[in-house]
Amino acid sequence: MSEVITEYRNENTKNIDIISTLEMVKKMNDEDKIVALAVEEELENIAKAVDLIAKQFLKGGKLFYFGAGTSGRLGVLDASECPPTFSVDSDMVQGIIAGGETAFKTAVEGAEDDYKAGYQDAKVLTSEDVAVVVSASGNPKYLSGVLDKADETGAKTIAVTCNSKGKIAEDSGLTICVEVGPEVIAGSSRLKAGTAQKMVLNMLSTGSMIKIGKTYENFMIDLKATNEKLKDRAIRIVAQIADVQFTEALEMLMRTNWEIKTSIAAIILGVDAEKAREVLKKNNGVLRKVI
Repeated sequence: MSEVITEYRNENTKNIDIISTLEMVKKMNDEDKIVALAVEEELENIAKAVDLIAKQFLKGGKLFYFGAGTSGRLGVLDASECPPTFSVDSDMVQGIIAGGETAFKTAVEGAEDDYKAGYQDAKVLTSEDVAVVVSASGNPKYLSGVLDKADETGAKTIAVTCNSKGKIAEDSGLTICVEVGPEVIAGSSRLKAGTAQKMVLNMLSTGSMIKIGKTYENFMIDLKATNEKLKDRAIRIVAQIADVQFTEALEMLMRTNWEIKTSIAAIILGVDAEKAREVLKKNNGVLRKVI
């Protein structure tokens, strides 16, 4: 059996079970410091992936994350946070985990080894979509099934892994390989590998949304104001960008059903909500083009 880098033993933590608790968490923290530097090594490939996803979004394509275990859960998490953050439809970014919804809370034995299930799950893909397969080891047969079906469909493929010798690294159109080294606990890829994957997925979804105009400067102009905290944030965003008092921002938000972008455009252009929506639509929803 060939060795997998994610299974290596970490020489720095061999005594982790006998040292003090403070020393234990310090060692864990020291290992975590490695992650951001490892991600930095892959920024060029991450940028290529962001541009690819944004390009497909503009064609009407969708982003799908596929993974097993921790990797699958991270994909589901990232996808689930896109609608409230960017006001996109829930099907624009989707997370699919080996073993189905049950696997999100409970381990489904053998799910990552099920090639047929991966092939079947990937039938949701079209030629305009992007399939991001996520795995620390890079070897789940489930993901091989996903990639084979993606290739048949013509979907773009991206691998996010921590093992350059893994199968998904070889079979994907673009590979992001963050080599974080052995885990604090050998084989526990929910640790450094999981942190690395979370960082990369943050960049893929956030970066691609920025590229298609879902932010203005670093403001979250497409968030859904569904609670008091978010309504307060919406008021502050409109007031700052449109350079008006909070009361005027609130009045416009109430007229536009709490659409931040529409409110800003209406105030700055001096038009009503309907006209503001029309102008935004003509400019593909990109606020910078409007104001």
